[in-house]
Amino acid sequence: MTSVDESGDAEVEPDADLRNFGETVKAFRKRAGLTQEQLHPLVRYSVQYVASVEQGRRHPSTRFVDRAEEALDAFGVIRIAASRLERKRGLARWFRRWAELEEQAVALNTYECRSVPGLLQTEAYARAQIRDVPPLPTPDEVEARIAFRLARQALLLKTPYVAFSFIIEQSVIERQTGGAEVTRELIDHLLEVGRLPNVDLQIMPTVSPEHAGVDGSFQLLETEENEWMGYAEGQQSGQVISDPKDVSLLHQRYAKLRIQALNPADSTGLLMRMRGSL
Repeated sequence: MTSVDESGDAEVEPDADLRNFGETVKAFRKRAGLTQEQLHPLVRYSVQYVASVEQGRRHPSTRFVDRAEEALDAFGVIRIAASRLERKRGLARWFRRWAELEEQAVALNTYECRSVPGLLQTEAYARAQIRDVPPLPTPDEVEARIAFRLARQALLLKTPYVAFSFIIEQSVIERQTGGAEVTRELIDHLLEVGRLPNVDLQIMPTVSPEHAGVDGSFQLLETEENEWMGYAEGQQSGQVISDPKDVSLLHQRYAKLRIQALNPADSTGLLMRMRGSL
């Protein structure tokens, strides 16, 4: 039987979830008394593919998961382990820890000077943003990223409500990522989200002589245990910030930004004027 590699996924840097999935497959393979060489014809993937999955260096394809589950008689455990991976596959590796914290947060404050936050993006805006950032993703990668970016937005409607505060630079919207039509749809979406009872949306005007966010974008999050954590991201990297002194510094900056930005009502007015000018 011919072995295939149907996923198109490249090997990646292992993370805890990939390693755990690989260990799960390995454990059931050994339980079945099979070597990797004996498993590969059963799942119709190469020995190298099986090894990469077990070592946590490759995201398993859906076909691999289904075939491994059946071949190893894994009681559904392999599919359950894979479902956790699929929830996070569209997220950058360095963002996954923060995404996990978001799911349990009671409050989230975001200052963004680079692009509209993922929690506020439309599908068209997300697509336009993703397609222009090298290395160019495959069509499957684009769809995975968009799907998970949009899925995260369920947090906005989660009950009990999470308290959201967003401060976005005016210039981010005026950039018109994706073109005028995409931007009109984006502004309509921002206006709609801004009407939610648990969301405060503020715009930082382009002309702002006093500005506490010159060091870049960041986020603050309050956990269910009422502990605060921060997050800052750069090129190909992201850092969850837990040191109380560093978190306190971000709180001070965010407090200043909330004063310096337009209030929610004035921000709504500015967004409507921006839309009217497109």
